[in-house]
Amino acid sequence: MSAGVRSGRRGAVVTVYSTPDCHLCLDALAELRALEAELEFELRERDITHDEALHRAYFERIPVVTLDGEELFDYRVDEQILRERLESRT
Repeated sequence: MSAGVRSGRRGAVVTVYSTPDCHLCLDALAELRALEAELEFELRERDITHDEALHRAYFERIPVVTLDGEELFDYRVDEQILRERLESRT
């Protein structure tokens, strides 16, 4: 991978909106943690149980995964789409 591609991805933030007892959330987080270093994004987790507005917005469809604030996935991570979206940032 060229240095130009790497620098284009830096600063990308992937956020997972989740709850502690959600098995799909745990699966999504594990998959994203495995990709974080390779794809060079910052992974953040937001527990929706601590924020009433987030709970109302996301409870029925967690995990919700966003890239720089834009919703990408509900329920499952699509690795290919994530790769494409990060590549397009360059």
